[in-house]
Amino acid sequence: MSAGSLAGAAGVIRALVAEDERPARDKLARMLEELGATVVARCVDGIDAARAIEELQPDVALLDIQMPGIGGLELVAQLDGERAPLVVFVTAFDEHAVRAFELNAVDYLLKPYDKERLAQALARVKARLKDGHSRHVAVSVARAQVGAAERLLVPDGELLRLIETASIEYLEADDNYVHIHTATKRFVLRRTLQDLLAQLGEGRFARIHKSVAVNIAAIESFAPLFKGDYLVKVTSGRELRMSRRYKDALFERLAGRG
Repeated sequence: MSAGSLAGAAGVIRALVAEDERPARDKLARMLEELGATVVARCVDGIDAARAIEELQPDVALLDIQMPGIGGLELVAQLDGERAPLVVFVTAFDEHAVRAFELNAVDYLLKPYDKERLAQALARVKARLKDGHSRHVAVSVARAQVGAAERLLVPDGELLRLIETASIEYLEADDNYVHIHTATKRFVLRRTLQDLLAQLGEGRFARIHKSVAVNIAAIESFAPLFKGDYLVKVTSGRELRMSRRYKDALFERLAGRG
């Protein structure tokens, strides 16, 4: 397959490369460009890749499975399923390659790979872009593989940082955004509350209002109001209103824990 032959009806493929070793990163980017793709970002780790995916919205992300901070698998589980790129995993370990197929990634590249093998992966990317293949499948299955997220990537000023899920007191929906409240800080993610709860694990959080979910471990006390509503006090001292619609389910869960 000659260079440039992949640019067709779907247009030029916009690719992101995430690889912590510079020689491997540069080699992959160079081969992609020789095959007609446009490399929109060369990322040194998972956090760098997450930021670039959000900002640049590439067609495909080629992600090394093992990277400092957050690896390719955990990164995919953090993405918004509706806006995620197609995924090609890059790995030196064959067992990870098998998992990549289970994740319904477009493909995987097993190191060392050559230009012909990369061309095959790009051909699959182009085919899926052309048929409008749903991009959320890899994200949802990645979450199933990773399980309830113990860490969450959140924007902090111009940066992204990982926070411990256990440090979150409650989540508050605001249209297509979620305000993430810890005891000392608030972060805002462009996600729906339902999607974020699916990632964090609903075994850890409970809805107390249609737009609020609380970390069960952060609950300090309850105070009855009127008509069945309650005030829920969390570790920081904040008080949240719980609708009577949700109180029975929460009290049953707490009783079960006891």
